[in-house]
Amino acid sequence: MRAAVLHEHGATPRVDEFDDPRERSGCALVDVAAAGLHHLDLHKASGSYYTGPPPLPSVVGTDGVGRLQDGTRVYFDESIPPYGSMAERTLVPRDALLPVAEGVDDEVAAALGNTGLGGWLALAWRSGLQPGETVLVLGATGAVGSVAVQAARLLGAGRVIAADLPSERLGRLGADAAVEIDGRDDLAERIRDAAQGDVDVTIDMLWGPPALAAMKAAARFARHVEVGNMAATEMTLPAPLIRSASIDVRGFSVAQPPLDLKRDAYLRLTKHAADGDIAVDVDPRPLDDVTAAWQRQRRGSGGPKTVLVP
Repeated sequence: MRAAVLHEHGATPRVDEFDDPRERSGCALVDVAAAGLHHLDLHKASGSYYTGPPPLPSVVGTDGVGRLQDGTRVYFDESIPPYGSMAERTLVPRDALLPVAEGVDDEVAAALGNTGLGGWLALAWRSGLQPGETVLVLGATGAVGSVAVQAARLLGAGRVIAADLPSERLGRLGADAAVEIDGRDDLAERIRDAAQGDVDVTIDMLWGPPALAAMKAAARFARHVEVGNMAATEMTLPAPLIRSASIDVRGFSVAQPPLDLKRDAYLRLTKHAADGDIAVDVDPRPLDDVTAAWQRQRRGSGGPKTVLVP
């Protein structure tokens, strides 16, 4: 079969022939229709990811949408090494299969996998969001952030603020207000102005100075959910800032929620997409474009979600 194959840790995968997966007890063969490309895939391929280096050679790709041998459409975010999602076929544990709502395209369903679940569950599961609360999304123009902005409204937020680097996309996310992160030192004040008060929940894909500014605009007992660190991996966090407002800083990884919760969340997400309640910008690419797509993901330039179609 044709697949995006990693031959060296840290290198860019290339399309190559790879042995077809064979049936195995407790596993299912999946004909892949679309596979998302994530920063996570680059981390895993580097060989330094905490789960350990992948075998060489191996097929890259964490998640995807495809069909079982009986035609059932499924989403998966786990596969049996050396098989990944960026191939014509892969091998998946049967208990890791998630149902996909009818009426949503394969490419959109794939874009709503790891990425969409991250944006949805950071709010629905980790943030403790209460009806009517104000939500700030840091890094709102990225794939996870844009889903989080839309999810906040569907999950009952009273006001939603989108914050990111200046761009036309920032004002088109459907938030109540947008805040440009442009290096000025009044970011906390501008966040508070956009929120028309204090912020109850922050979904943070950036960390660093933007996160510190968000905490300065946080309400008492606010929850700051740390999802990513596109701006910085470290920052100085003054103890009085956290203590004075009793801010709750919570980490989140899409790998942590229980499988049953992920199944329900993914079915809701894809149903919302089919109904037009959630939209994602998707850039479908043929598998042959994996090298260029990989390099684009490495640059972290944002924009539509890249989905590879075998």
